[in-house]
Amino acid sequence: MKKLLLMAIVLIGTNCFAQKPLISKNTNISFFSSTPVEDIQGINNTAISAIDVNTGEVLFKANNTAFQFKKKLMQEHFNENYMESEQYPVSSFNGKIMDKPDFNKDGTYTVTVSGTLNVHGVSKIYTTKATLIIKDKIVKASAAFKVKTADHKIKIPSLVITHIAEVMDIKVNATYQIN
Repeated sequence: MKKLLLMAIVLIGTNCFAQKPLISKNTNISFFSSTPVEDIQGINNTAISAIDVNTGEVLFKANNTAFQFKKKLMQEHFNENYMESEQYPVSSFNGKIMDKPDFNKDGTYTVTVSGTLNVHGVSKIYTTKATLIIKDKIVKASAAFKVKTADHKIKIPSLVITHIAEVMDIKVNATYQIN
């Protein structure tokens, strides 16, 4: 009976005091394509992200139509011709921080994040380094990695192949508040 009571206290205590996931509603995701002919950048400041500090699981989601470009025509081509945003409205990343830090301890941490990036209906595993800066109950996360358009079956018409890079530079920045 004492063991059962002790287990109940531990389980209730764990559930009552378990830390909520960290959530960022204004995550910035950008991509950059550079060729000798043209540079193209798309920026999305309305992506969402979450980190489970207990397990290290991370999630990022971005509406494809929320990417903004310098030229309106680029945005139209991005959504209609390349991302096919009506058919594939969301891009996402589900992964895990492999060497998660103590989120209650201030510091700058370089971590490895590995998971599945789903873009254009195609999922592919990526592993990259990320930087987590924890200070005064605020976590700033940033990462950069490269994505080949062909890996996600994004077709670039031969007419504009010299205007769009085969490999995109992706950058992610998010800020979370620790409760």
